Amino acid sequence: MVIGWALRWVLLCCGLVLLSVGMLDRGAVLLPDRAVRSGSDARSGSSGERAAGAPPNTIVYTANQRGHVILDAAVNGAPVRMLVDTGASLVTLTPQDARAAGIAPSELVYNARVNTANGTARMAPVTLREIRIDQLSIYDVPAAVLENLNISLLGMSFLTRLQGYEMRDGKLTITW
Repeated sequence: MVIGWALRWVLLCCGLVLLSVGMLDRGAVLLPDRAVRSGSDARSGSSGERAAGAPPNTIVYTANQRGHVILDAAVNGAPVRMLVDTGASLVTLTPQDARAAGIAPSELVYNARVNTANGTARMAPVTLREIRIDQLSIYDVPAAVLENLNISLLGMSFLTRLQGYEMRDGKLTITW
């Protein structure tokens, strides 16, 4: 049972890597100097906080009791709850979150299949106009809409566009 679960996750990650490589080959990603912008406000959201003495472009999130970091983001302006997942190659949205973000179901082309912990799912590649967490915005983010997903994932297509991120002592620190 554990081996089957692990194998599904490995296959999901491999499928997402292949999809992201294909999207990168088509030029779907902007250069980082044009892709990351930050506001000048120093507000602290309910899910993220500024660390005392931290540089101005830093947000810290605390993991929940299961060790997961779940945060509130805005995807194309729509509020979306996301699980930070360094094992996901792409930002991955549930169909419901994609709809809330302005992606009509009729626009989705499910042209790939991936194996997940929940079984095989169809996947539709998309590019998100903007993902915003607190005062950080990243534009033109490669992503996918995946059927049979319980929560949207903030994957590596977002995280690699940051200056850095680190998980230490139950806290995720994001810098840009």
